[in-house]
Amino acid sequence: MLKAYRDHVAERAALGIPPLPLEAKQVAELIELIKNPPAGEDAFLLDLLTHRVPPGVDDAAKVKASFLAAVAHGDIQVSLISKSKATELLGTMVGGYNVHPLIELLDDAEVAGVAADALKKTLLMFDFFNDVASKAKAGNAKAQEVMQSWANAEWFTSRPEVDKKITVTVFKVPGETNTDDLSPAPDAWSRPDIPLHYLAMLKNTRPDAAFKPEEDGKRGPMQFIDDLKKKGHLVAYVGDVV
Repeated sequence: MLKAYRDHVAERAALGIPPLPLEAKQVAELIELIKNPPAGEDAFLLDLLTHRVPPGVDDAAKVKASFLAAVAHGDIQVSLISKSKATELLGTMVGGYNVHPLIELLDDAEVAGVAADALKKTLLMFDFFNDVASKAKAGNAKAQEVMQSWANAEWFTSRPEVDKKITVTVFKVPGETNTDDLSPAPDAWSRPDIPLHYLAMLKNTRPDAAFKPEEDGKRGPMQFIDDLKKKGHLVAYVGDVV
């Protein structure tokens, strides 16, 4: 699994785009490796589990959340991930399959504080809000902390303030920009793969533009945009978008 993934990373890097997130089957294989880690791969395995699995309700997220929940509950012991770390990682999954395990962990004194901190920053609760409220009414101190944190909007007030001044680098695109310039219909097949589809943006030569497609009709001015990013500021697309 690791060799295939590294080959995939190299192929995508050659195109100038990041690797695809892991699919459910790959996550299942990754978990088996985490249970019995090959020598020297500990950090890489944890990085894959932490950063390369989609959050939310993706099938891969379900596999990840189920595994982390089992570790956090103590049903599975692995050398690379403690109960506390598993709970912390559950808290990074935004919402979906991670929410129910986090609520259950409010009753586990060992990790209740970690679970509460995670839930305080989780907004996609839906009906699970009622489960936290019920625990709070029943006297669970950590559930009460979560409810008070939501009431105080700490998920928002704890974030850094917006900069009073934002400097941007202008990416000026002459002429009109329509949907087909940004997401060409002939490349619709790649739309589910956003980084790959991005390569087709502005792939056709535009008169009077300061940039040229890297391959007219196939690949847009990716290096030109990358060079703008290297100036260290946000890049602002400036043009007549219709």
